Parts: sequence; structure tokens; C-alpha cells
Amino acid sequence: MKMRRILSLDGGGIRGLVSCLWLQGVEVALAQAGKPGLLKRFDLLAGSSTGALIACGLALGRNPAELAELYRRQRHDIFPGMAERLWSRAGRLFTQGASAPRYDGKGLEKVLKKTFGSATLGEAKKPLLVTSYDTVSRKPVMFKSFKPEHAGLPVWEVCRASVAAPTYFPAHGMTVEGRKCSLIDGGVVANNPTACAIAEAMRKDRRVDSAHDLLVLSVGTGERNRPINLRTAREWGALEWAVPIIDVLFDGNTDSVDYIARHIVGDGYFRMQAELMPGLDDLDDVTETNLAGLEAMANSYLLRADTQQRLAGLAARL
Repeated sequence: MKMRRILSLDGGGIRGLVSCLWLQGVEVALAQAGKPGLLKRFDLLAGSSTGALIACGLALGRNPAELAELYRRQRHDIFPGMAERLWSRAGRLFTQGASAPRYDGKGLEKVLKKTFGSATLGEAKKPLLVTSYDTVSRKPVMFKSFKPEHAGLPVWEVCRASVAAPTYFPAHGMTVEGRKCSLIDGGVVANNPTACAIAEAMRKDRRVDSAHDLLVLSVGTGERNRPINLRTAREWGALEWAVPIIDVLFDGNTDSVDYIARHIVGDGYFRMQAELMPGLDDLDDVTETNLAGLEAMANSYLLRADTQQRLAGLAARL
């Protein structure tokens, strides 16, 4: 199985829109180089959390522009506003308690079912890897379209499992390889799934002697720069850290994987990432203002001379 060219997609909630816009930039660079679109240029697609949704969409034949539109049009269904959240929380008070997840996940599931229908992992047009974590076995779960035991799994459920960020969405229950699992966000395992994809490529493709034989495009969703000062970090307890710690853990493993991949792949590694302006880093801010800010940041990054140069170099090698 050929797996030399890898496309890896980070988690990041609504900021998946940024990844879609950057992927559109990659498609433009490919077109300028006289080459076909994304799906034909990569051998393995990998995604965590919101990146899983994008990877699955691409693997089933959707293009980045279509997926960007999904984020724009369906964002309020995935992340309902305050009034709907309060009503939902009131209904869950007696079953889930006062500390229930921010969203009940019903809107998210509706969007995923509408987007992917009855499609299964085995229908992916290219090898696909999606991350999640089972809280029962306390082990990572790597969904693989090329693994016979996973081929019949519904794509919408695989995505639902990978996007179940703790404190935001409830865990997703499903049976995997005959085992009942309680699955949460793939970001707790690898918010940046690049290292997982590299390991899989080196295991499956015998022509890959080392990571230097690979070509990897790793696409972020924007990098947080909102500081947590020393006094705050020293004084916060479990209640104050509950939500921020998720963001910190996601950011930490994203950056550590970037460091590893950069060193072991060398000049075959391409990373698309940019700092987020303060206020644009929330996973679930679906206001018009925030979306406009995300799109402006994404487009500004694509217009940079160094980005254009790197995209041209990537397109030439794909």
C-alpha cells in the first residue's frame, strides 16, 4: 500500500474553517503547477477532531470549498447559542448533573448524519486515519479505513467519536472490534495526528525506509497565544482549570508533534500554521465577527510571500 504522501489535519473546533481555506490555497498552487486536486496527490489522510471531519469529507470526494461552506452554514447547529444551550442543560440537569457538557451533541450528530449519510469508512477513496480515545480501556483508538474490522463503521459515528471534546460534547458510545467503547475527542491523543500518520505510513509501506522518504503536509487551525500568567496558573484549582486545561493539552501535543515531525521528516515536511489574534482562539465561537476574523487571518496567511513560496515548492514535489 502506497503511503508516501501524507495530509494531516489538526483539531480546533470551528477553526476547522481555517484549515479548509488553507487547503483551498494548496489546490490553487496545485492547479498553477498543472496538477490535479488534493485527493489525487496524497496517499494517506489523517485527522483529529474537526480535522477528522475534514479528512473524512475529502476522502469521500468533497472539496475544501464545500467543507468550508459546511462550517459556515451548519455552525449554529453544531454549536447552538446560549438560549438553546440553557434549555438543553435544564433538561439534562437530573440525568447529567450541574456539570454536564456545554452542548448535548444532538445538533452535531444531525449535521454529521446529513453530511455523511450511510457512508462507511471502507468507502473512503483514499486510506484514512482518524483518532479517538476510549475512556473504558483507557487507550487510543485509531480508526483506519484500510483495516477490515473498521471498514463497515459509519463515517458519521467515527467523526462523532473524534470530535467529542471533553466539557464541550458528551462521549460517544459505539462498538469497535467487538468491544463497547466510550469515545472522546481524538485531540486528547493527538490533536495534531501527523506522528500517528507517519508511524502508519512507515509500517504499511515497505518502500519507506525512513521518515525522510515521506512528504508530509500538516495543516493547523491557528495557534493560540493567549497567556495564562504565573499567578493564575499557581492559584487555579480543578474548577478553574476544567475548560482551559483542555485547550492547553490540545496545544501542547500539537506543538510537540510538530517538533518531532519537523526533525524526523526534514525538508519533506510542510506545516501550515499561523498565530491567532486574541479573541479568535475559542473552539466554539460561531459569531459572524469571529468567522470574519478567522477568514481574514487565513487569507492573510495565504497571501504572505513565504507562504506562496512554500506552497509552490510543495506543489512541485507532490
